[in-house]
Amino acid sequence: METNIAAQGTSSALAGSRRRLPPELNIFLVLIGIALVYEILGWLFVGQSFLMNSQRLTIMILQVSVIGIIAVGVTQVIITGGIDLSSGSVVGMTAMISASVAQASTWPRALYPSLTDLPAIVPIGLGVGIGLVAGYINGQLIAKTKIPPFIATLGMMVSARGISKWYTKGQPVSGLTDQFNFIGTGIWPVIVFLVVALIFHIALRYTRYGKFTYAIGANVQAARVSGINVEAHLIKVYAIAGMLAGLAGVVTAARAQTAQAGMGVMYELDAIAATVIGGTSLTGGVGRITGTVIGTIILGVMTSGFTFLRVDAYYQEIVKGVIIVAAVVVDVYRQKGRKKT
Repeated sequence: METNIAAQGTSSALAGSRRRLPPELNIFLVLIGIALVYEILGWLFVGQSFLMNSQRLTIMILQVSVIGIIAVGVTQVIITGGIDLSSGSVVGMTAMISASVAQASTWPRALYPSLTDLPAIVPIGLGVGIGLVAGYINGQLIAKTKIPPFIATLGMMVSARGISKWYTKGQPVSGLTDQFNFIGTGIWPVIVFLVVALIFHIALRYTRYGKFTYAIGANVQAARVSGINVEAHLIKVYAIAGMLAGLAGVVTAARAQTAQAGMGVMYELDAIAATVIGGTSLTGGVGRITGTVIGTIILGVMTSGFTFLRVDAYYQEIVKGVIIVAAVVVDVYRQKGRKKT
């Protein structure tokens, strides 16, 4: 009998250790697996290495950094059980508006000749602030009018895209100052992404803000009964998501050293894909920023790998759609398994 008790204790300890393994480990193993598949296919069909090209990997990380900034905000929205379809359009809108006050006096067609050569903090702050306002409006619509997040953010998506086109009548904004462009040069977009991810990883895991966010997503009625001001917190979460989309718009304009109304198209879907691939549940209450970071990198590896293998862009979109659906299906079965246990 003592042997049975000892065996049960050992099995319980092993089960406990397995449960304590970080959920991001499986996602990271998927990332390694995808990278190795591209490495093998690269030698078979292209005759060169996928992983050993530092320039390719650098470009890949830079490309996904903007999506990653957006995805950090989208992750928090989805944890509450909501969705944000407006982030891509907010990127385009904030890119246009922030670039318009970041033009150099040497540019002959400055949109606001009296507002040229401003310190970089002005256009950066303006872009982030406008994104914050857009997110705040989303939050107000969802919290106060009780309309579904899908509809509220869809309306913002259309409106923000319209504003970005109307703002300069469809004309691009160029001639930006070197000081403004600096945030988009070199490794700076990646640094911004990682700093944002670290800040909100800490906020979600170790602060009351994070506890409230998870509580609302897990059971909104229980959260309300426990004393959480659900409406006020939802407004805060959507405002933060909008703010990060605004920051992404600033970084996008600085990287391109110009702004166009079409910037950010489909970015919201890429951000949602990175979030879901990273393990955040669309039903709410489950998700981590670390998983989103890995999911963002997976998305970048996939896109870079397709380009590396010279796969047509149309097929890339098809495969990306299949992967998003597959990630959601996996999440559904994972949630069913949790309910059974």
